[in-house]
Amino acid sequence: MMKKITKIALFAALVFGAAQGVNAQDVSFSQFYANPLYMNPAFAGSKVCPRIAINYRAQWPALVSAYSTASVSYDQYIDALHGGIGAQLFTDRQGDHGALSTSSLAAMYAFRFQLARELWVNAGLKAGVANTSLDWFSLRFPDMIDPVNGFTGQTSAQQPENTSVWYLDFDAGVLVYSEAWYAGFAASHLTQPSNGFYGVTKLPMKFTGNVGALINIAEEARRTSSLGLGTPVLSPNFIYQYQAGMHYFNYGLYLDWQPFLVGVWFRNGIENADAFIFQVGFQQDHFKIGYSYDVTVSKLANNTSGAHELSLGILLPCPEKKHKVKAIRCPSF
Repeated sequence: MMKKITKIALFAALVFGAAQGVNAQDVSFSQFYANPLYMNPAFAGSKVCPRIAINYRAQWPALVSAYSTASVSYDQYIDALHGGIGAQLFTDRQGDHGALSTSSLAAMYAFRFQLARELWVNAGLKAGVANTSLDWFSLRFPDMIDPVNGFTGQTSAQQPENTSVWYLDFDAGVLVYSEAWYAGFAASHLTQPSNGFYGVTKLPMKFTGNVGALINIAEEARRTSSLGLGTPVLSPNFIYQYQAGMHYFNYGLYLDWQPFLVGVWFRNGIENADAFIFQVGFQQDHFKIGYSYDVTVSKLANNTSGAHELSLGILLPCPEKKHKVKAIRCPSF
């Protein structure tokens, strides 16, 4: 019982620190390509046909439902705009009963042009409105703990006057791709809006870079095998993220053998290892579903229970196009 109380108190301190803007960082999804608009707005319209992506992540569930994150997005290519449009609804809840929560609604546009015969470029912009709110009375602090009766005392922490902050947020990104490889770069929170409850606290910019390739490993690029499986494709990937002084390196490898996909990733910082990520997916016709689990290997390994992530993707029928448009070939999870 006392151990559980201590966990609650420690996590409350983390939430309180985040509320004051201490080393605030964005949520990082493990199924990067199952939520492409979150990673880089240049992915808007990258599949050409209308696409719906639904993602849910539960991180560190052992810490009293520590982090719960969900997003829903829609995007498609529009001939008349020479590019893709997209919209995304995002929500993140931290702590028991969502003591600290952030929600946002954003729209994006990605202009597409051909750079060479087999080389295309997407340049994207994203604009949205966001809200960060704090449920002060659900927080529990260490100085409230009574050794016998639990959380019965009063905290000396000062409650902020304003517990709900609205702000505008902007991202930009670029994506370069061919038939066999792709690379991108995105910058988030370009204006560094203030989202703190104790005066002006700037949301730090986040930078994301990704590169990957698609390698057919069959002797011939046949569509199906005698077992009804598609051409096996290996996809090595590397994703780098930086925010608030923290560097994260993600190394991954997918095996896409439709309708099945498996993947394994490793994530680490400059000094410490963070987690192994294992993924499985199934894709058939116009839908796909994926699951991933983060196996924490850092010092938090015995206290967090890792992270679970689910994704659902739906590719809707494609409207008739006046001109043939090249969809990007990249992983789905």
